[in-house]
Amino acid sequence: MEYIIGLIAGLILGGGLIFAYFTFAATSAIKRAKTEAVQLRENAVKEAENKAKEIELAARQEQLKKKESLDKEYESIRNELKATEQRHNKREDTLDRKMDILVHKEKTVEDLEAKIAAKEKSMAGKEEQLSQVLREQRDRLLQITNLNIDQAKEMLLQRVESECRHEAGEIVLKATEAAQEEAKEKSRQIILQAIQRYAAEQTSDHTVSAVNIPSDDMKGRVIGREGRNIRSFEKATGVDVVIDDTPGVVVVSCFDPVRREIARISLERLVQDGRIHPARIEEIVVATTKEMDEELIKIGKEAVQEANLPNIAKPIIPLLGRLGYRTSYGQNVLKHSLEVAYLAQMMADELGLDGQLARRAGLLHDIGKAMDHDQEGGHPQLGYDFLRRFNEPEAVLNAALGHHGDVPATTPYTPLIMAADAMSASRPGARRESLERYVKRLRELEDLATGFDGVRQAYAIQAGREIRVIVDAKMVDDAISAKIARDIARKIQDNMTYPGEIKVTVMREVRSVEYAR
Repeated sequence: MEYIIGLIAGLILGGGLIFAYFTFAATSAIKRAKTEAVQLRENAVKEAENKAKEIELAARQEQLKKKESLDKEYESIRNELKATEQRHNKREDTLDRKMDILVHKEKTVEDLEAKIAAKEKSMAGKEEQLSQVLREQRDRLLQITNLNIDQAKEMLLQRVESECRHEAGEIVLKATEAAQEEAKEKSRQIILQAIQRYAAEQTSDHTVSAVNIPSDDMKGRVIGREGRNIRSFEKATGVDVVIDDTPGVVVVSCFDPVRREIARISLERLVQDGRIHPARIEEIVVATTKEMDEELIKIGKEAVQEANLPNIAKPIIPLLGRLGYRTSYGQNVLKHSLEVAYLAQMMADELGLDGQLARRAGLLHDIGKAMDHDQEGGHPQLGYDFLRRFNEPEAVLNAALGHHGDVPATTPYTPLIMAADAMSASRPGARRESLERYVKRLRELEDLATGFDGVRQAYAIQAGREIRVIVDAKMVDDAISAKIARDIARKIQDNMTYPGEIKVTVMREVRSVEYAR
């Protein structure tokens, strides 16, 4: 029993202790919560105060910025007002000065008007006096000449008419000379513009083609037994084959450039193939001829396309291609024809003519040169007869027939083609002279210059485009040097034939030599 009572008492005591502990813990927690709440409240108050201070500081800064901006704007407006006021003041000063000037001018004008009025009155009196004097003189003249007024008028009119006719003749003569000079100057300008806007490549003439042969044994095979291969080749191609001691080369010679090109290509193919006999030669030549016909059509089409000329008849196109293998004094005829076409078009455009028609006439003017190897006659007539079959315009036909001056020009395009043809042929590098002719011309030029008194030496330079003359300074002064240059130039013009122009430079040198001993 005591044990139970003790146990109950222990339980009661333990429960009391537990209750006391929890009560103390709850009281401590409440106190801590109150303390934390107070601290949180104080922190919140402090944070709110700091935030309010930051907002107030930002507001003050913004207010300061706006104030500064307003101050700057106010200052700018104030400066503009000052500048406007200064401009107005200047304008007022200018207007005041102008008013003073106007007042002065008005006064001057009034004075001038008064003077003019006085002069008019004086002039009226003088005119009356002059009229009276003229009447008296006329009466006296009539008395002296025993003529009446009508007779005097008739004589005067006859004299005036004679003088007017003379003056009119002089005016017409001057106008004609001025028109001729202007026409010459205009033509020079048009030609120079056309030359400056177009330039073509230089070409060289050749009537032979060389074919490389790998060995002397191949040369023997080209010749064939008893020369049958070379005879068959020459008969099939119409060329001359020259085989000499030159190692590795066979020369094909022919004045027809198309046949020469066919022969060259055929011989190269035969050498590459190695099978050289009459049947194979004929087969290769036939195949090469067909390819050449196609190549001529291709070249002709390219030329027509380059010249931008539509509606060219098909039979004309391969002849244009043949001109691509034709040369005249070293100048490729197709390139020459294209050059003439463009030069003629440029000049026609400057003169207000049809540029496309001029270009067509320029391209086709030398078409006869594609046939002059096979047909008799000059290339102008051959070209004219050929083009007439295809209903080419009169300007093209007349240009083909008369571009060398053989027949009169019937259209304004023929002189253009003649001028363009001369420019294309005479430009530097267009045509090649033989070495002998070239050297002879240079010697003639130097001999002509050295034939003048006082000339010591003369040198032709720049391929004969310039001659430099050295004169004796003791015999020739500066004035005579200029005269010698002019005389040499005139003698060259009168006695020599040359393309373009030749510059004459006369040099006079004075040397003074002393020796210091």
